[in-house]
Amino acid sequence: MRTATIKRKTKETDVEVTVDLDGTGVAKAATGIGFFDHMLDLLAKHSRIDITAKAVGDLHVDFHHTTEDVGIALGQAVKQALGNMAGITRYASVLMPMDETLTRVVIDVSGRPFLVFKADFPRDKIGEFDTELVREWFQAFAINAGVTLHVETLYGENSHHIAESCFKGLARALRAAVAIDPKTAGEMPSTKGQLGG
Repeated sequence: MRTATIKRKTKETDVEVTVDLDGTGVAKAATGIGFFDHMLDLLAKHSRIDITAKAVGDLHVDFHHTTEDVGIALGQAVKQALGNMAGITRYASVLMPMDETLTRVVIDVSGRPFLVFKADFPRDKIGEFDTELVREWFQAFAINAGVTLHVETLYGENSHHIAESCFKGLARALRAAVAIDPKTAGEMPSTKGQLGG
């Protein structure tokens, strides 16, 4: 079973995240941030990864610490659940439409963390959620999951649609990249014989 649970407690947040990479897309998100829970729900649904995310954070300050720390914990959980990554597909790319918006997401589950994020949001907020936190979450996730991740919104006008296309694009790319390739028979998908260095 490719599962993991990560607990992270600081003076700012108390976070617990569980993932099952071979799940059915069940989400149980309770972060206290409605829009963020919506993004985690669709991330689970479209990746087919079961995700439980519980967070209590300093929301009276703002949503930054909670959003970032859930990204850190979720990234760590995915990395731990992947183990040595033998047999995974590794690479995936997706073009994700959301009404007038189109976002490209490309991932390499390489063990080498890197993020390129290019998305312009017309508004500063989606409801009460700061749109700049979308990038913060992707940064926290990519670095802690150990993935190379490129996210680029090619065009779009609605901030909600832009954010949603980014998360859905990641979901579908992640779904393909972490899938076990039956043709590789557990081989390491690298000419180096290992991933992560």
